[in-house]
Amino acid sequence: MFAQALSGWLQRRGLHYSWVMVGLTFLTGLSSAAALGLPGALLQPLSQEFGWDVEQISSALALRFALFGLMGPFAAILMERFGLRNVVVSALTLVAVGMALATRMNQFWQLVLLWGVMLGVGSGLTALVLSAVISNRWFDSHRGLVVGILTASSATGQLIFLPVGAWLIQHFGWRLAVLPVFIACAVMAVAVSLLMRNRPADLGLTPYGAAPGSAVTAAPAMRITLTTPFRILAEAARSRVFWVLAATFFICGLSTNGLIQTHFISLCGDAGLGPVPAASVLAMMGAFDLVGTVASGWLSDRYDNRKLLFMYYGLRGLSLLWLPYSEFTLYGLSVFAMFYGLDWIATVPPTVRLAGATFGKEKAGMVFGWIFAAHQLGAAVAAYGAGHIRTLLLTYNPALFAAGAACLLAAALIWLIRTQDGVRSIIPTRAQPSKG
Repeated sequence: MFAQALSGWLQRRGLHYSWVMVGLTFLTGLSSAAALGLPGALLQPLSQEFGWDVEQISSALALRFALFGLMGPFAAILMERFGLRNVVVSALTLVAVGMALATRMNQFWQLVLLWGVMLGVGSGLTALVLSAVISNRWFDSHRGLVVGILTASSATGQLIFLPVGAWLIQHFGWRLAVLPVFIACAVMAVAVSLLMRNRPADLGLTPYGAAPGSAVTAAPAMRITLTTPFRILAEAARSRVFWVLAATFFICGLSTNGLIQTHFISLCGDAGLGPVPAASVLAMMGAFDLVGTVASGWLSDRYDNRKLLFMYYGLRGLSLLWLPYSEFTLYGLSVFAMFYGLDWIATVPPTVRLAGATFGKEKAGMVFGWIFAAHQLGAAVAAYGAGHIRTLLLTYNPALFAAGAACLLAAALIWLIRTQDGVRSIIPTRAQPSKG
């Protein structure tokens, strides 16, 4: 009822309800990103209170990343079967409950259950697959820009919540730092319940940018079973493009969520930098990534997506190789935050575009779900591996060097994608600009 009334009000003013869906998805991603990123600021507080070492805590956070990614293909299935609204509300509720119950934990297995399993599954249901589904269902034009905006919500989640969380940890303890994230997830669960709809046809609309006079029809229901994700994986695995995108996205996760998001505050602590300044540097990265990812979406609609990915991975690799030599001064970290931040998640729009161009609109969501699973497996490897290296060697430098070298490898691998691999629009056309 609320959605129908709002849609009518917007139509009378020449606005399309698809932008409401973008807003809801952006704020959902922001809240989930805040919940996913906050534990990175809690490595030292949890270690000090419970006596768990960094490697132990990192293992729970690695499980969170693995489940976060592995939920991707099945999230697409659940969205088809139960609808976007039901899945997103359930996911936000699971994240909110997991965050709240963690304030009462006192055993390591509780950390694994609440912030490993519950947070991993809940955030996985609202991850980048949701952005891909929204852009494909609700937009016929500007899809790259929409994916860029939605994936930037992860950076914005850090921008808003991490400095606040670090300040609350320092002044009031880590338990109170969980409260803003819990409130954000709870509020968004209510908003999504009232306003989110499955498809444009549910409101008597066509996708944004659809040709004038297009019929308002619901898309035919996809025949889905529990084996559907595996069947689509088997089909995608026959394509070289899938393996290149999965391999480079594995490196993407290894060099972002798993390494920097999880360990950066602890890394800065080793260099004598407090949690609030370190979180502020992460927020600075988030600000640059917000700009970089939206710009990447715009660019991916217009330029060869392989060239974009080559630049993004190359720049990220060089910045990671330079970080140990920054001496962790304000100037050094600011330079790192700018160059690293600009392409933190900028890799997503070109990767989504290449997956959609290769496997088609109907399968793009689930195929990207598997590619995203590779991303989060890479994040899990780095989250645990960097913690293990820190415990053994008392330094993160080998992990930083390995991640930087891996990014340079990803920049080279992307050129294995050729037009003869079945990519229908490897270089987006600009001859006929999108309408709408």
